[in-house]
Amino acid sequence: MPFRSRSLIAAAGLALLTAGLLTACASPAGTGPNSSSPSPSVNDDADELEAAWLDGGRMIGLVTQGSSTCVPTAGDVSYADGVLEVELVDPPGDTACTRDLVPRVTVVALPEEADTTQELEIRVTGENYSGEADLDPVPGLDQSGETDYLPSAGWTDADGQFVILTWGSSTCPAVIENVEGSGSEVTVTFATPPANQACTADMAPRGVVAQVSGVDDDAEVFAILTGAEFDDVRIPIIGHD
Repeated sequence: MPFRSRSLIAAAGLALLTAGLLTACASPAGTGPNSSSPSPSVNDDADELEAAWLDGGRMIGLVTQGSSTCVPTAGDVSYADGVLEVELVDPPGDTACTRDLVPRVTVVALPEEADTTQELEIRVTGENYSGEADLDPVPGLDQSGETDYLPSAGWTDADGQFVILTWGSSTCPAVIENVEGSGSEVTVTFATPPANQACTADMAPRGVVAQVSGVDDDAEVFAILTGAEFDDVRIPIIGHD
């Protein structure tokens, strides 16, 4: 496995790249039975930062643990001398959050000057955040050009863990229902959203964490995305588990 990680004091979340017209009012986060009063995140046990290549090298996914409904976004991002610095920003202080502790993803677009042919050192900062991780280069990565808005996936350093990037409404994220691995393929089934679900009409990157066992560590592994809007979409999981 070419990825290495070090400690992180807090959690990370989804970074929106584009925004559009609000077509309906989505239900506020944290209104279910596991909701708490306003609280930015749950960080007691979140001490590991993981990273994965996404979108052919145009993006990375940063994985931490915390509330599934109150995740920070990426603020300022800069690159110099092989080091990517990412600021994490908490949701507003009056945001109500579920008190779960789960892995979730901040999707970060790489600056054009980033060199994906060399090792990438990642340093996370912010008012409540501090941590580092490294990503080794993967052949074929190229951060130049515009995204094609297609799904992609990359392994993290955690055993059997990978990040899937999809595109769609920022208020209606993709939700994994089941993951099954066999040989060199992983079938990822997404839950079908409710027919009356209200979603913003933007096109944003949506990161989700998957966990699998039973795949061939020495083979190139592909993820088969099915369910929801996916019809057996086959994508490589870049890097090596």
